[in-house]
Amino acid sequence: MHPLQGPLCGSAQLSRGRVPSPSAQLLRAPEPPRSPRRPQVENMLLRPGKVPAPLPAEPRPDARPCAASRRGRRRAAAAAAAQPAPQQPEEGAGAGAGPGACSLHLSERADWQYSQRELDAVEVFFSRTARDNRLGCMFVRCAPSSRYTLLFSHGNAVDLGQMCSFYIGLGSRINCNIFSYDYSGYGVSSGKPSEKNLYADIDAAWQALRTRYGVSPENIILYGQSIGTVPTVDLASRYECAAVILHSPLMSGLRVAFPDTRKTYCFDAFPSIDKISKVTSPVLVIHGTEDEVIDFSHGLAMYERCPRAVEPLWVEGAGHNDIELYAQYLERLKQFISHELPNS
Repeated sequence: MHPLQGPLCGSAQLSRGRVPSPSAQLLRAPEPPRSPRRPQVENMLLRPGKVPAPLPAEPRPDARPCAASRRGRRRAAAAAAAQPAPQQPEEGAGAGAGPGACSLHLSERADWQYSQRELDAVEVFFSRTARDNRLGCMFVRCAPSSRYTLLFSHGNAVDLGQMCSFYIGLGSRINCNIFSYDYSGYGVSSGKPSEKNLYADIDAAWQALRTRYGVSPENIILYGQSIGTVPTVDLASRYECAAVILHSPLMSGLRVAFPDTRKTYCFDAFPSIDKISKVTSPVLVIHGTEDEVIDFSHGLAMYERCPRAVEPLWVEGAGHNDIELYAQYLERLKQFISHELPNS
């Protein structure tokens, strides 16, 4: 059965399967560390995904993914722990962090690639969504003097712990700080994955980034990858920001399952194609021409509907999980952020 077959509606569960066990814990001091709890959820996002490979130091235009090297890096991963500097907790609609900040404990599954110094630049805390779910949030200070912060909505079947190394590598290369969060039912966040929760999750993350760190909308770049493009487009259709980056976007859930679908039905989930025309910020669309999960036609259609689309990045030969390994990925991001957006 196709991973998106079954009832698709506004509050539908995101797919059939299970959310993986958390690769990180966010512990409120002075509470003792707790064992990772496997979220009891019925479904997960579109289909099993992969953690992005660490960005190469000198990416090549013809680079291809190397499964052996990724396995080697995973075998070499070791557990790490960090205690971020104390933060004033947010309560109520802002966050529910309790007294002080949380400490971050990474498991081997997090595949940590850096040193303690980089880990010390990662701040974690809990926020709370309008649907009363506890939301795990992460702020990575990759470039303290940078104007822009990416609000990053990650792809499927990963969590903050697994994405942490990737965020540091990406942010340091494109000179941006990165703020991210775990979807409801993922990682350390409570609740269950659903379409409504996706929208409430990114709303809470947006508010936390603005209130806790004082980042104004004109300095926020919304970045969505795969299923993460769904909440990203929804938020961007309601708020103006510095820019939007859509990495392997989907038009809607039904169009992924049934490519011949030509209109949006009332039971269709994730109808980003109907929202993208309301996005008034500059939009960069990135898609692999050989994407085996979300067909390249989705990226093309989203690009054509964008009122303020910039030159897209079509990565020839790239699939769904390896775009980051191609040199033009970083080159296009640097060009967009450093030269096509205001930096004064």
